[in-house]
Amino acid sequence: MKRRNQKYPRAEKTGYGNIRHRLEDIIIIGLCTIICGGEDFADMEAFGKSRQEYLAKFLELPNGIPDSDTFRRVFEKLNPSELSSCLINWISVERNSRGTVAIDGKTICGSGNDKHRAYHVVSAFVAENQLTLGEICVEEKTNDITAVPELLDLIDVKGDIVTADAMSCQKKIVEKIIDKKADYTIGLKQNQPALYKDTENYFKEFSSNISSKTTIEKGHGRIEKREYQLLTDLSWLEQKDEWKGLNALGCAMSTITENGEIREFTRYFITSLTDLESFVDSVRKHWAIENQLHWCLDVVFGEDASRARKDNSPLNLNVLRKTALNLVSQAQYKRISKKRLMFRAALEPTLFLDILFDPSSVSHQK
Repeated sequence: MKRRNQKYPRAEKTGYGNIRHRLEDIIIIGLCTIICGGEDFADMEAFGKSRQEYLAKFLELPNGIPDSDTFRRVFEKLNPSELSSCLINWISVERNSRGTVAIDGKTICGSGNDKHRAYHVVSAFVAENQLTLGEICVEEKTNDITAVPELLDLIDVKGDIVTADAMSCQKKIVEKIIDKKADYTIGLKQNQPALYKDTENYFKEFSSNISSKTTIEKGHGRIEKREYQLLTDLSWLEQKDEWKGLNALGCAMSTITENGEIREFTRYFITSLTDLESFVDSVRKHWAIENQLHWCLDVVFGEDASRARKDNSPLNLNVLRKTALNLVSQAQYKRISKKRLMFRAALEPTLFLDILFDPSSVSHQK
């Protein structure tokens, strides 16, 4: 992918047939359509025709705007991993030297057909930048265990803190994270029964002697108190050496008061971190993949309602949505929601160009 004012070679006839449109043009028009609230291939054709004057400033468009069938055929056949890698390199988001990379899966509910189940996509999401580093598709949620190591092989997490839920609490996964020179905070549940039971018993018996931090949040008639604890003395733990890089066990106790009712939850974690503040930060930021990625894909972009089902089209549209989400998130300012900013971009051609090429500049606009 290339930036504005860089021309592409003209389309020409080849041994593969009459090539009428540039692949880069098709991808960028598709991305611009999603940024402006479009949803499908017919929207891509309509958007391209309505904004052809502006698109022609940085795209070749040797034969004008492709039709909806062309968009559909291209996105059915493109390799989603290659498209994702290409777009990540193109947007060139500057990452923090030490970020939190949350890993979790989401099923694209409307993507199933008579040939395949609904696609389940495992993503690696940088909480600080709202950037999806990479994704991998698996047949169903239970395959997350094998997908996570493969996903880690595709991305650079050196110096980062990798977070994941209890399904990823596997010895091979934590070994892979440490080998990638990253830290980890991973949920612990009964899928590791002995380790979970020992951890639960220790925190219940000796919690008063463990360093802790408490936070309280209030809003909308709800009060949530969270107490975090980090145990770094693991000399008593028989399984310690079985988990590469394991330096501490963590506990997060939540007490929620709402409408006169009190609910309590306790979660346990394994982690390579030894600093309480870093542990608390990693636990809190893991939820970014649910709140800032999966929720936005469904509510802002309507992913689960999408009717794209054939071949790779659901996966490639998922990649376009994630890229658009990152660009829109970078461009957000004041209290304008993502949905409203996308609506304004659809009305104002110069705004969608700013979001596409220089999203940080949007924050200075009125």
